[in-house]
Amino acid sequence: MKRQYVIGSVAKDLKIDVKQLSARKARIDTEDSSKRYCDINLNTGDLIVAETIDREELCGSRISCALSYELVLENPLEIHRVFLNIQDVNDNAPRFPNDRINFEITESALKGQRFRLHEAHDSDIGQNAVKGYSLEKNTNFVLNVHDTADGGKYAELVLEKELDREQQKVIELILTATDGGTPQRSGTAVIHITVLDANDNVPVFSQPVYKVSLAENTPAGTEVIRVSATDADEGPNGEVTYEFSRISDKAAKLFSIDKITGQIVVIGEIDYEKENNYEMGIQAKDASGLSSAAKVIIDINDVNDNAPKIIIKSLNNPVPESSVPGTEVGIINVQDKDSKENRQIRCSVQQNVPFKLNPSVKNYFSLVTTNALDREKESDYNITITATDGGSPPLSTSVIIQLFVSDVNDNPPVFEQQSYTAYVSENNKPGTSICSVSAKDPDWRQNGTVLYSLVPSEVRGVPVSSLLSINGDTGVIHAVRSFDYEQFRNFTVQIKAKDNGSPPLSSNVTVKVFITDENDNSPQILYPVPDGKSLMTELVTKMALSGSLVSKVIAVDADSGQNAWLSYQIVKSTDPGLFTIGLHSGQIRTQRDISESDSMKQNLVISVKDNGQPSLSSTCTVYLLLSDKLSEVPELKDMTYEDNNSKLTSYLIIALVSVSTFFLTFIILILALRFCKRQKPRLLFDGAVAYAEVYGGETLRSSYNYDTYLTTGSRTSDFKFVRSYNENTLPAGGTLKNEHNRQFGQNMITLDVTGNEDEVREV
Repeated sequence: MKRQYVIGSVAKDLKIDVKQLSARKARIDTEDSSKRYCDINLNTGDLIVAETIDREELCGSRISCALSYELVLENPLEIHRVFLNIQDVNDNAPRFPNDRINFEITESALKGQRFRLHEAHDSDIGQNAVKGYSLEKNTNFVLNVHDTADGGKYAELVLEKELDREQQKVIELILTATDGGTPQRSGTAVIHITVLDANDNVPVFSQPVYKVSLAENTPAGTEVIRVSATDADEGPNGEVTYEFSRISDKAAKLFSIDKITGQIVVIGEIDYEKENNYEMGIQAKDASGLSSAAKVIIDINDVNDNAPKIIIKSLNNPVPESSVPGTEVGIINVQDKDSKENRQIRCSVQQNVPFKLNPSVKNYFSLVTTNALDREKESDYNITITATDGGSPPLSTSVIIQLFVSDVNDNPPVFEQQSYTAYVSENNKPGTSICSVSAKDPDWRQNGTVLYSLVPSEVRGVPVSSLLSINGDTGVIHAVRSFDYEQFRNFTVQIKAKDNGSPPLSSNVTVKVFITDENDNSPQILYPVPDGKSLMTELVTKMALSGSLVSKVIAVDADSGQNAWLSYQIVKSTDPGLFTIGLHSGQIRTQRDISESDSMKQNLVISVKDNGQPSLSSTCTVYLLLSDKLSEVPELKDMTYEDNNSKLTSYLIIALVSVSTFFLTFIILILALRFCKRQKPRLLFDGAVAYAEVYGGETLRSSYNYDTYLTTGSRTSDFKFVRSYNENTLPAGGTLKNEHNRQFGQNMITLDVTGNEDEVREV
């Protein structure tokens, strides 16, 4: 049959939709990778002829000629056996081994003597094989046809009329062999008869059938068997020669016979996989043409000369790393042309790979996963599959399959640190880079591409996006605005790292931002109040000794650390050698005893400087009056004051003037008592002695007792406190009551003084 001839409908027989054939990768496979004579039409589902089939080439003289194939379907794996029985067509004519058959017959041959003729060979079988012989019409011979034990036919030439050598020395007859096919085919040979003297003995073989086993791959020149026949005649009539009377074309290329010795030797390459049995006829003939026949059967033994063959039928490459154990990734077929134990194949996979082979149908194996795959640990595998047969020695074949693992977004970005700390100086420029974060994602391509963003939140009611920004690609964090350490010193933000997978995975990290202080605030003087706000004058008794505390400058700095470490210095004074100020405490003390020659009005310009780089400073003026008596206090109007004093100050001045006369007697009494106790440094001045525990914040922690002096005749009614000569000195009979845990809001007490002497003293 020609190519594309429709043998049958596979889809109809298997009840499969034609569309599924392509989807399931339907194909025709051979068991031993031999030539494929049929195929499947995926469009129609028909089994068609792929190559022209020659039955004689495939099966020789075997009656049954069947080809075995496998119809393979995948997803799921399904195999159907296909058997093709090849029917013989009468396409071969009978042929004689030799076109000329020679006989030498003595004229003494008796009527009825038989002469066996060569069998005609027809490559076809059955009805198409040789069915009969015919002989050209003559007067001396007739043809007698006989059946052989194996179903063949042979002819004998029968002498019907005695020969007369004197009348005819040579007789030539046409022998015709015909088959039973349609149309009928025939072959001819010429029988050449030489009439001789009598020869009454035929050669006789030692045995009618010779059987021998021969290993495949036997080298050329090896003796297979030696046949032997004897003839009782003497001389030329007893000399026997041998030849093949019947032999196939294949066997004729592999074996030859020595005409004299009867030795059959190998002349070609014997392959068990091509043919495992050969049968041939041997004829022994004497010199006069008398002959006999025998049969030689040669069985070919298999040798393990074919290594297994590994065929990758299907392979899913790459394999997703999310594949569960047991996922089928490929189909393997192993084949071996040898037979029996030489064809028994064991298939294995090298160790230390998460794959194994599961036996399926016949010599099919499924390559499946055994463990979960992780592309980040192993992105590809070189899988060595080894097939070993059961021969001795065994033969094996290995094939390496490179299998790639495709990425799945199964890893979130991981930051290099559990948390980040950033420091930025206050008064920074907007856009300043303060730190960078970095996250790694071991996934591949977009699954491993990391993008950074701020997690929306608020810092003291302000969106974090108004404070910071982040570069989505590099993770560099920038300040959006300038920070002020005095507003807030630190804050915390969350940074998200998200990959570009589907669905995306993300992780967060905390970034703590600390604002570092800069020296951007000058010291602020709380006491005395800076010029232009209020006039504050300290009264100092002229009896103050060296080291006496006369006042204190109190200042603060909004900065922190060393930027807020304050130092005090007198930059200008009326009498440079009279007063000194504590470098860090701000306490103003006398450097020496006050003398009568010292100017009553003392002005000190104090500089308060912080420890920043560069250093910032502020100044203030401290006004001091040196006096022991109110009557000696000059009008304070000569000192520098602001013009916008409060009305309360005027009211106090009027009140003080109105009561000054009332207290005159009391003051004289007080002065008298002071002079009486002159040996003690403490004096009662004009006014009542007030004892108080004053706390001036962190810079003034000790307890002090102060004398209060009324600045009569001044434009203000402020009480100024001057430390006594000795903290531990009390007036005779006096008591000091310390009130701890009480802190005055100011270092100056302003009183509106009205009433009589007893009331004032009580105040």
